[in-house]
Amino acid sequence: MAEAMPARSTMLRPLATVRLATVPVATVRRQVTVPLKFADGYGTTALVTSFEGLADGKEHIALSLGDWQAALRRSAHGGAAPLVRPHSECLTGDVFGSQRCDCGPQLREAVERIAEVGGFLLYLRQEGRGIGLYGKLDAYALQDRGLDTYQANLALGRDEDERDYTVAAQMLRALDADRIALLSNNPDKAEQLAGLGVEITERVKTGVHLSAANAGYLATKALHSAHTLDVPFD
Repeated sequence: MAEAMPARSTMLRPLATVRLATVPVATVRRQVTVPLKFADGYGTTALVTSFEGLADGKEHIALSLGDWQAALRRSAHGGAAPLVRPHSECLTGDVFGSQRCDCGPQLREAVERIAEVGGFLLYLRQEGRGIGLYGKLDAYALQDRGLDTYQANLALGRDEDERDYTVAAQMLRALDADRIALLSNNPDKAEQLAGLGVEITERVKTGVHLSAANAGYLATKALHSAHTLDVPFD
């Protein structure tokens, strides 16, 4: 049986100081219906959308889940906004179930929670906080020698986090969803999206998917970059 999902929470303070960036227009390329089924038996159906004109030229996709059309209508009349999670690709966690991160469980949680209320999951090709799969594995090797996840990226000559959410804003605009409830623990996502013209009505925390292998990783995210995670810091 699927684990019960945590309650929604946390209103976002207005980001009045963020300068709005110009966002290039993207358009819907194709939409197809895909039935989904996860390893624990949970299943739903997604309308999977590809796009033309995304700023970085990568093949990002959006999954429209639940009664997303009703969610958009409700939002257009000033009601609750559709629930949206921008989820950065993690091959090791999403596909192979790596315990070094919480990405796979967050993806599974997000699909169910969005399907319940209507909204979108944006699957963004930004492996390893934007440094790529091989770069992430190099960072793991450095973490095994004592560096934390941010220090390892820096030691590789990369930024701590190279993700850019311009494409997420483009996708949302193409889907007529520029007013959202953001399902994320990461304040940088909220700040970037707000600066790209996306109205965030609410920040909604994900659950804490803690394991023996990722406890240090989660604690570092909470302490270093203010992720809203209740994890032990010892």
